[in-house]
Amino acid sequence: MSENETNDAAAAADTPPDHLSVNPRSPAFNAEALQRGVGIRFKGRQRTDIEEYSVSEGWVRVQAGKTVDRKGQPLTLKLKGKVEAWYEDLGDNPPVAKKG
Repeated sequence: MSENETNDAAAAADTPPDHLSVNPRSPAFNAEALQRGVGIRFKGRQRTDIEEYSVSEGWVRVQAGKTVDRKGQPLTLKLKGKVEAWYEDLGDNPPVAKKG
């Protein structure tokens, strides 16, 4: 394995998944990533109310107030725009997962 491949593998391990959800019922749920703490920037603004995101598809889901569906799950709105994600445990200048 060359030095560049090693650096690429380390950078990939330090960027959060492309698609992540906080809902344990979702197939995009990843407890390990959530335990590390994932920071999200949506349309240039850091957000802490994100329920689910997809960097490659450029969308986030946020809770629609206190409204819940008939099963008691919160209703969410899908917002489209530029999404960036990073692990918060990596300090002030972490690798950022972003499209493009």
